Amino acid sequence: MKDLANKVAIVTGSSSGVGAAKVKQLAALGCHSVVNYNSNSAGADAVAAECEKAGVETVIMQANVAKDEDCRAMANAAIEKWGRIDILVNNAGTTKFVDHNDLEGLSSDDFQNIYSVNVIGAYQMTRAVAEQMKQQEEVGSIVNVASIAGVAGVGSCIAYAASKGAMITMTLSLARVLGPEVRVNVVCPGFIEGEWLKQGLGEERYEQARQAAIKSAPLGVTASSDTVAESILYFIQGPIVVTGESLIIDGGRHLGMTPLTRR
Repeated sequence: MKDLANKVAIVTGSSSGVGAAKVKQLAALGCHSVVNYNSNSAGADAVAAECEKAGVETVIMQANVAKDEDCRAMANAAIEKWGRIDILVNNAGTTKFVDHNDLEGLSSDDFQNIYSVNVIGAYQMTRAVAEQMKQQEEVGSIVNVASIAGVAGVGSCIAYAASKGAMITMTLSLARVLGPEVRVNVVCPGFIEGEWLKQGLGEERYEQARQAAIKSAPLGVTASSDTVAESILYFIQGPIVVTGESLIIDGGRHLGMTPLTRR
């Protein structure tokens, strides 16, 4: 496995959830990180403090990935601090919770806002780090955080599912153009236990959805921020011959209905 000691990562949307879990996991392996937030400054401070206790350095950056200048500022901050960028995790994302059959529930502005973060933001961040990664001797790793919604077309809203599908397709394109110096892969989590979904769905619907996900998954489990972070680490540390690949993280729920005899 690739040694991550003294390597440098940028993890977008890392003040909570999957992003926070990823930064802390990297810190435990000796990797320095840019901790990014858009509005949750307290969360970013707490994540950075925990990372620094592990003996690594951090840079806290308030940045909106929908803005190209913010993406370039994050890349420049990493280069100025450490002189390199080894890892980019495009984790920042947004949505609007709207039932799929409510076609009037999404406006063009909603689509543009969701795409500006989930797709354009990931593209802009990739572009911002690509030149530095290509100049380095070691192969760089970019991991995009999409969703099972981009595979199955089911999620918090149609615009979100469409944006994650676009992210998966974009991963294929970027893997082609950035090789051989940079590998680009994507993870596609299903239901992730945590505050983000709980706040979006409300306590009752969240628990109903969680139980439904558990019952319909062959492994009888749902993902957590930590398990998604572990899957991202597979692409970062894993085989150097892997690029342009998608990894579904949903306990096997995407396989369809489980046998009626399952208990």
